[in-house]
Amino acid sequence: MTGSEETPSFRLAYVPGATPAKWVRIWNERRPDVPLTLVQVPSTEAADVLRAGDADAGLVRLPVDRTFFSAIPLYTETTVVVVPKDHLITAADEVTLADLADEVLFHPLDDVFDWDSPPGEPAFERPATTEDAIELVAAGVGLLIVPQSLARLHHRRDVTYRPVVDAPQSSVALSWPEEATTDLVEDFIGIVRGRTVNSTRGRTAAKAEADQKRKRPEQGGTRQKPAAAKTTGGKPASRSARGRTGSGGAKPAKRGKPRRRS
Repeated sequence: MTGSEETPSFRLAYVPGATPAKWVRIWNERRPDVPLTLVQVPSTEAADVLRAGDADAGLVRLPVDRTFFSAIPLYTETTVVVVPKDHLITAADEVTLADLADEVLFHPLDDVFDWDSPPGEPAFERPATTEDAIELVAAGVGLLIVPQSLARLHHRRDVTYRPVVDAPQSSVALSWPEEATTDLVEDFIGIVRGRTVNSTRGRTAAKAEADQKRKRPEQGGTRQKPAAAKTTGGKPASRSARGRTGSGGAKPAKRGKPRRRS
């Protein structure tokens, strides 16, 4: 084996809009011995990357195939509509799908929502990517509905966005192949769930063994016999207690002058 093969590593895939920076920082603090490599993948390819073993786990968008993957939902994003900065919609704080019924809405090929097509008028073509669609929005050709993180990721000075209160939403989850739940995956699960360094799953076995020993002192447990009573000056310390309680007999009478015989 080469040195690189012997060194463990953890590969984390993430889709556009997901922000793994906080968890990566905690990983580097807790596991400096295991390098974490980030693998950015398109949303449509995340499942294939994990199935192929090209990443150990991933920050992906739901839904996922739960017959193959385990998933821990992390958060659900606000849905927004991206519009040119001079569009009438910018006068409102938020909009509904009905407000967009007469607008041309793009449906990029990497769309993350689970719908056949967005509401409104269909565009003349489907852009290849969300970034391409936002360029068309800037050109005044149509509008685009996306999770807020993608609107921020592809921000341009000539576009803005507004929340769509009744639109579908996209949730981000930590996911991995269920049959590949390694110790390193468990470590990362502990980080995203906010476990402290002393409560990670990696210490569960040691704690269980210690608890088992305490329950079975005859097999090397730590249960101890009651401590013997302390003594003072070589006399049992409990003597005065026996005198007070009467359990050790009455106190001896004080000595006085001998009584005269009559």
